[in-house]
Amino acid sequence: MRASDGRLPSLTGLRFVAALAVFGFHLNALGLFRGGPAESAMGLLFGPGAIGVSFFFVLSGFVLTWSARPGQAATSIWRRRAAKIYPNHVVAWFVALLGLVVLGAHEVSAVSVVLGALLLQAWVPAESVFFAVNTPAWSLSCEAAFYLAFPLLIRWVTRVTRPWWIAGALAAAVALVPVAAMLFPPPVEYWFVYVFPVTRALEFALGMVMARIVMTGQWIGLRPLPASALVLVAYFGSAHVPGTFGFVAVTVVPLALLIAAVAVSDVDGTRSPWRSRPMVWLGEVSFAFYLVHHFVIRTVAEGLDELGVTGIPAVVPAALMFSVSLVLAWLLFRFVEKPAFRLLTRQSQAV
Repeated sequence: MRASDGRLPSLTGLRFVAALAVFGFHLNALGLFRGGPAESAMGLLFGPGAIGVSFFFVLSGFVLTWSARPGQAATSIWRRRAAKIYPNHVVAWFVALLGLVVLGAHEVSAVSVVLGALLLQAWVPAESVFFAVNTPAWSLSCEAAFYLAFPLLIRWVTRVTRPWWIAGALAAAVALVPVAAMLFPPPVEYWFVYVFPVTRALEFALGMVMARIVMTGQWIGLRPLPASALVLVAYFGSAHVPGTFGFVAVTVVPLALLIAAVAVSDVDGTRSPWRSRPMVWLGEVSFAFYLVHHFVIRTVAEGLDELGVTGIPAVVPAALMFSVSLVLAWLLFRFVEKPAFRLLTRQSQAV
């Protein structure tokens, strides 16, 4: 089962929903809405928002498998993936670094700057490294590892004859990661469950297998609406799960089912709110939005503090942070991501 043009626009639209969840998570972590019902509402809505990253990991595996061409050289795959993520990362990374310098931050080491620029930071079990400079970039460190392994993984996935069995095994492995992590002290336990590229690769592999399920006509017929309901139950339920089990294990299966269900909806051409032009546009800029939003939140918050701005409703700076992030995301997408991708993939398109 494949769409005639291979495109899955609803999944593009859903990317922004995941990016918005991460934005809300960081906004909530800032404590902007302290006190009263607003704080409780933000905690309820966005406390589990970090699972948006899990959506990205599963989606990456799904989309790369969906769009893979038989016999495509590994170097071509790596070139296209690097062209997609690295230009945006480099620009956002050094803008964030410049912001830290201007704000007088001294806690960032040269090692963390270099490792982060090279997308190697997630391999180091130290928060001062994997969250340094531009915090969301740690997930790109994982994605880079996934892309490197993809040419080998795709050979395995295309040979799978019982993909549902493999999907179940991968989901079980994700659930066992927090159990294994209990062997480590708390800081390393968190890194092992949430940041370590090897454990997060299970979600990427699950996305690949789900794509194989859809492509071979073995989908169970679950529609997007009930799949979305499952995600919402898992999303809000994850906040009440003890330890590190709520980070990934509770939500990975519903997310995988949602991604597959929405892909089938696009193939079938059924109605989808995520396929509208505004949602697809937001989805297209969502990668840039994800990269810029954290340092925008941090810079606006510190700027207002330096100016002594107080007494305004929290929704005002929140709206400002969102608007600035969206404008910067569009600029990054329009003037860096698109032209850099065209330039860097010109050779691979000619092959």
